[in-house]
Amino acid sequence: MKRTNLAKIITDIIIILLSIIAIIVIWGFVQVSIQHKEYVNIFGYSIFSTETGSMSKTIEKGDIVIVKLGENTLNEKDIITYKSGNAIITHRIKKIDGNTIIAKGDSNNTEDDPIEKDMVIGKVVYIFNNVEVWKKVFSDMQVIVPICITIILLIVLVLYKEKTGDENVE
Repeated sequence: MKRTNLAKIITDIIIILLSIIAIIVIWGFVQVSIQHKEYVNIFGYSIFSTETGSMSKTIEKGDIVIVKLGENTLNEKDIITYKSGNAIITHRIKKIDGNTIIAKGDSNNTEDDPIEKDMVIGKVVYIFNNVEVWKKVFSDMQVIVPICITIILLIVLVLYKEKTGDENVE
C-alpha cells in the first residue's frame, strides 16, 4: 500500500511539473509568435541567451541570463539588457548621467554608444553559467523524443500497476 501512494505522489508531481513547463512554453510561444513580441515576459522576467563573449569572466557565450523586466532602480556596475537597433545587448553600466546610460562589455576595449533609460529592457538578476552544451543537447530532437517517450512510459507503467494492483504490498 505504501508503494502505491508513493508512486502516485511521484506521478502526480511529475505531471504537475510537466504541465507547468508546457504552459510556460506555450505562453512564451504565443507571446513571440502570435503577439510578435521581441522577448517573453513571464511574471515580469525574461530569459536571454548570450551570443558573444563581450562579458567574459562574468557571462560567457551561450550562458543564460534571467532579466527582471522594467527595472527602474539602475546603478553603476549593474548588468543590464537593452535594445540597440535590432540587437539585444547585455552589458555592465559604467556611467549614468541623468537619462543617459553608458554601458560596456567586461571584455570589450571600448564603451557602447550612449543609450537612453527607456532602451533598457531590464536588469540581470541571475546568470546560468555553462549551459551551452545542455542547450545543444536539449534542442536536438534525437534527445527530446526519447526523453518524452521514457517519461510517458514511466507514467503509464506506474498508472498500470496501480490499476491492476500488481505491486508488492507489505
